This record gives sequence, C-alpha cells and structure tokens, in this order.
Amino acid sequence: MSDKMNIAVLFGGCSSEYSVSLQSAYAVICHIDREKYTPVLIGITRQGDWYCYDGDLDRIPADTWTAGDLIPVAVCPNRTEKALLKYTDAGVEKIPVAAAFPVLHGRNGEDGTVQGAFALAGIPIVGCGVLSSALCMDKDRAHHLARMAGVDVPRAFVLDKPDIPFALAQAETLGYPLFVKPIKAGSSFGVTKVTGADQLPQAIATAFEYDDMVIVEENITGFEVGCAVMGNDQLTIGEVDEIELSGGFFDFTEKYTLKTSAIHVPARIDPATAQRVKDTARTLYKALDCQGFARVDMFVSDGDRIVFNEVNTIPGFTTHSRFPNMMKAIGVSFAQVVNGAIELAVGK
Repeated sequence: MSDKMNIAVLFGGCSSEYSVSLQSAYAVICHIDREKYTPVLIGITRQGDWYCYDGDLDRIPADTWTAGDLIPVAVCPNRTEKALLKYTDAGVEKIPVAAAFPVLHGRNGEDGTVQGAFALAGIPIVGCGVLSSALCMDKDRAHHLARMAGVDVPRAFVLDKPDIPFALAQAETLGYPLFVKPIKAGSSFGVTKVTGADQLPQAIATAFEYDDMVIVEENITGFEVGCAVMGNDQLTIGEVDEIELSGGFFDFTEKYTLKTSAIHVPARIDPATAQRVKDTARTLYKALDCQGFARVDMFVSDGDRIVFNEVNTIPGFTTHSRFPNMMKAIGVSFAQVVNGAIELAVGK
C-alpha cells in the first residue's frame, strides 16, 4: 500500500482571474513531490462547476482541459471522512485527501469561500485559512487592521454605490492623482489611476463592474515593494523585491507581460530599509492571521516611509512569478516552496 498522501489541487475558478490560475496551478502541479504526494486535480469552470480532471497536464495552461469527459466532484461534508466525492457512472467514489491546495486567484477562490468548504469538512488547507483569506481580499478592512497594528496605510474613502457628487467632494480632500479600486478583486482588475475629476465617474463605474463596493485611495509617491512570507508559527521571510515603472501603474498587462516595467530582486534599497520592509511584512502577516504563505505588498514613499498596499494570500505561482523569485533569492527553490507549503498544512 502506498504511503503517499492525496493532495487536492484546485485550478480555474469562477473569477475574472481564471486564466491566471491555470498558469499558476500548472506550475504547482509539475513541482509537487510525487514520492510523497499524489495530486488529485479539481478543475473549476468559469461558471463555477467542479470536475475531477485526470487528463493531459498541458491542457490546463492551454485552457482545453474541459474538452474531454469530465467527472463531477464535490467535497464530502463529513469531517470524519476527509474526502472528495467523485460522481462516476458506476456510483459515488470517495477519494481521501490529506489537504487541499487552492491555486485560485480572486473572488470565489482567494476570498475564504473555498477555504470555508474544506474547513467545514475538516480538510487542512494549504495556505491561508478562511479568516485571513477573507480579510486580505477586502482592501478596506485589511487597511483598518494594518493601521491598528501600527502600519501606515493610504488615506481613502469607500463607496457602496456610485455617488458621484460625494466622491468628487471626497476626492478633492485626497488630491489627484488617486486610485479607484474594487474592494474585493485581484490582479488589478477594475483599477484605474485618476489624474483629474473628469475621469473619476468612469473609473468608479469600472470598479463597480467587479465588486459592489469601491475604495478610492490617495496616490502614494515612491515605489512599490513586495515581501514573500512563509510559515505558520516560525516564519521565513523572502528577499524584498521592487517594481520599477516607466509610467502609469502596475496593472494587469504589466503584471503578466512586463512590457514597460521591471522587477528587481533584491530591491534597490539600503539594508536598513529592506529590514524595515521585512519587519513590516511580518507584522502584517501576523495581524491578518495569515498561514502557510502570502505576499505582502507595500510602498516605500518619500523619506523611506513604508505604507501598506495589500496582502495576496494566493500570489502568482509560476516559476517566474514574484513570490517564488523572492524565495529563490534566499536559496529556497520553487519545488521547496510548493512542497514546503503542503508540509505546513499536513503537519498542523
């Protein structure tokens, strides 16, 4: 009998970041230690249907995985079973799993919903749990907690409806340029940099296409940095990276093509500032109840002031993504990141 543990790996998702998940999940699946773990692949369509996938792995990043026969799958709710339910023509097959690794980005995957399904079933989650996932997805609430932890955050206001007169008045107090963002979205979907009042109404309308609440933030001068963090109680802090922009902001296109921007690892900052960034990342990781791994994004502003931006609880996981490269810079390989994260979950 094999001693290998089954690990459910989820990819796709009912999210605007579906295509990003396919690339990340493919890299994760290819680097799982097959001597210790057997990946059980769960593909989630754009419509939110769950299927067990055992076809060619190359069909995942190509987004052709749904072309063949698909077998519906669900999480068994019985905590004593810790299993998936696979609905075959012959009946329901139970597949025991030691942990679930959601490689999903954005809503319905990174926001605590999927984590909740597995938590109810008593199945350990690779990465952040329900609370931290939900908090980090909500930019407004995450900023409130960060401020309580003693970390600077951008000045901002929140809209629960497109109240343009109110927004224009509040924007004047922040000053232009400013950023308009959906409160719960990732990969910069729906985010607009606004340089004048005439652009604000359309930016708000765009943000409301992705969420029912919108946050409008002051522009932080300086540059963006990130810090990879892994661990539960004992934390491993990756090298700090820096985003160099030639103009605009780090939007979806720049994040995944780097057409006009560059990422420097390590960041071009002095050692003392780098240590302060790492210490701040540690503080935020703990304050937001993160587990397993997360990427903490901040700004280094004028006078080396460190300002919180956001925490990505499921950051990009391709071999060229920021999180793996920050860990690589301290000697931790991509395979070690993937399998180390699984070990943190199954060892709880």
